Parts: sequence; structure tokens; C-alpha cells
Amino acid sequence: MKNKLVILGIGFLFINATAKVEHKERKSKLGKTIVSKFPQKIDHSILFLKRDFTAFKQAVAFKESQGKYRVVNTLGYLGKYQFGKTTLQRFKIYDTHNFLRNPELQEKAFIALCKVNKFILRKDIKRSVGKTINGIKITESGILAAAHLGGAGNVKKFLRSNGSQCFSDAYGTSLSSYLKKFSNYNVDNIVANKKAKV
Repeated sequence: MKNKLVILGIGFLFINATAKVEHKERKSKLGKTIVSKFPQKIDHSILFLKRDFTAFKQAVAFKESQGKYRVVNTLGYLGKYQFGKTTLQRFKIYDTHNFLRNPELQEKAFIALCKVNKFILRKDIKRSVGKTINGIKITESGILAAAHLGGAGNVKKFLRSNGSQCFSDAYGTSLSSYLKKFSNYNVDNIVANKKAKV
């Protein structure tokens, strides 16, 4: 069996399948020999994309915009990671047309926002990671994703109220859904920085 590359969402699943084949011969009506092949044993070796920060970024981007840099939603949120204008202004980005045309700037803005959110939420990360709230295992990556959705302040409210205060955006997407969906990525390379710049 030939190697197959299967793309699932943002992840890559590589299947290296080898099959031992049993050959069976039979005679056709015309007297020709026909060989039938039946797999006896299939050995699958599966390699998954690491759950690192790159995978985290792409997962968030796919959820936000299907990974499209020039998307503007009905509420005016912009780009691959769906930034609001106020958030962009924090990083001294005022030209939204240029922002939409600049993938490198969008990637830098996402990293900078993660650094700022990690700083703002550093105490909550320390206190809450490993706990289970409303059936959701709290992880650092889940917290950063939830902060991207609803802001660090709303994440604080959720964690400190033990889940009783749960923000949802205008489309009905909740912080708790992001805490769950984006859990268990390794985001250790993001260094908390209150003054992160693009």
C-alpha cells in the first residue's frame, strides 16, 4: 500500500502503511491466470504534528478565520486572528488596510498579544492551571486562547468565580469553549511581557 498524507484541519497525519499481500491464483473462463491480492497484515506508523506554539497559533487562526489574512467579519474584526481595532491600537497599528495586507504584521501582533495576556494573567495561570472548572481541565494554552476571544479581564472573572461568570462573544462563542478546545498546547516559548511590541 502506498504512503498517504492526510491533512486534518491544521494538523498533519502521516500514515506509512505496509501490507503483506497474499496472492491467490485462479483460472479465468478463457484459461488465463488471474492473480488476486488480499492484505493479510497492515502495519500503520502514525506521526502527529507537535502541539507546540505553531500548532496553537494555527488552531486559533483556523477557528477565528479559517486561517485567512484578509477576512473582516460582520463586527469589524480583522485578519487571520480577528483583531479588534482597539487591540491593534494598543500595538500602535492604526492602518487596518495595511494590516489586512500584511501577514507578517498579523503574526507579530498575535505573538505580542499572547505575551501581554500572559503577563496580565500570570497569577491566574499559576493558581488555576491543573484545576478542573465546569468539567474543563484548565491549561495555560486554553487560558491564552480564551483571553484572545474575550479579553484577559473576562478570563480572570471566569477563573476567580470558579466558572460562574462566563463571557460569550456576540456570536455566542463562550470562554469555556476556548478553554476546552485549545487546551494542552505547549506555549512555554511565550514570555510574559507587559510592554510587548510588534
